[in-house]
Amino acid sequence: MSLEIVLAIIVTSIATYSSRFLGTVTSEKIDENSKIYRWFNCLAYSTLAALISRVLIFPNGDLIDTSYLMRVVVIISAILIFYITKRNLVYPTVFSAIILAIISNYFG
Repeated sequence: MSLEIVLAIIVTSIATYSSRFLGTVTSEKIDENSKIYRWFNCLAYSTLAALISRVLIFPNGDLIDTSYLMRVVVIISAILIFYITKRNLVYPTVFSAIILAIISNYFG
């Protein structure tokens, strides 16, 4: 590997892991019931809702070839999986890709 690639990996690793380290060090002082924490939580959920809406209404790339009905079915099933798995984000993310692939291949 060239020196530039190694330096890029080192710099990005330092930036990533230093922010995570500082987050873990300062996380003990955060009150989960504070107004600012709840505001950031609402901000994160609203951003996620906006991104999901954007994907549904204005798709890019390969999603352009899928119908609105397919995308709605995938999003509703992902939301159901989210609540069934006690608000775990990993399962709906993985299964939404699988469900979209299955629906696209058999019904698209």
